[in-house]
Amino acid sequence: MSTLATLRLLREPSNASEGNQSNATVGTSSGWCQGLDIPKELFLALGLVSLVENLLVVAAILKNRNLHSPTYYFICCLAVSDMLVSISNLAEMLFMLLLEHGVLVMRPSIVRHMDSVIDMLICSSVVSSLSFLGVIAVDRYITIFYALRYHSIMTLQRAVVTMASVWLASTVSSTVLITYYRSNTILLCLIGFFLFMLVLMLVLYIHMFALARHHLHSISSQQKPPTAHRGGSLKGAVTLTILLGVFFICWGPFFFHLILIVTCPTNPFCTCFFSYFNLFLILIICNSVIDPLIYAFRSQELRRTLREVVTCSW
Repeated sequence: MSTLATLRLLREPSNASEGNQSNATVGTSSGWCQGLDIPKELFLALGLVSLVENLLVVAAILKNRNLHSPTYYFICCLAVSDMLVSISNLAEMLFMLLLEHGVLVMRPSIVRHMDSVIDMLICSSVVSSLSFLGVIAVDRYITIFYALRYHSIMTLQRAVVTMASVWLASTVSSTVLITYYRSNTILLCLIGFFLFMLVLMLVLYIHMFALARHHLHSISSQQKPPTAHRGGSLKGAVTLTILLGVFFICWGPFFFHLILIVTCPTNPFCTCFFSYFNLFLILIICNSVIDPLIYAFRSQELRRTLREVVTCSW
């Protein structure tokens, strides 16, 4: 059993035939195709750091009434999604250590059920993280282009319905993925969802920054100071663009891994790429570590509240 059970299920393609194993062997015979041996302690340490950081973000948003808005509620949900990565990582690490040292003795059927639970956690995290990044992008888009109507469009009730819908869809989709994870159709759906959300966010952000450029040009020509609302909205767009970039860098190799499983499971190059699976796992956990740092660095209000939470200034 390796780190992050769900991703372990996708470590190697299931549709590779026995007759093609010689090609895979040739592809992995060179030294650089041997992969990376990453210690479990690193996974455990990153998981703990991520868990603490995201707990602080959630606590800060709940503490400060100024942060009780749909945008920060969506960011809070994104932090919870990152926490799912940490919790699943820590749970499996502890589960593995107890089994390896003989402290915990369980039947194989129970071990498989435990794996399935951890699988659902990480799958829910993948789908919910992508979904909330898209929701935050749409929310920021409405803030900039429909500023005067924002509070009537994005009401608290609609925000709650949106959050509940995302979590429900994430739970259902993760259950389906775990049940049919060896089906290429399921993998193609997951890849398609990733590409759809990526294109959606890119289109929205390109439009937002096109407006920002036009707005700054108008200000410079009329020599007027920028409005606080528009400046804050554009700063929020920059923050969420950074979040999108970090997510793409950290999760991109894993989704490329899925694409290769579907398209070339026995190709020597693809087989060699599969051997670096543990590196992709580290990148995924790093994403949940980096996100809270971006929140704190870009938001002065959240940064101040985080200091109060850390120093217990309730």
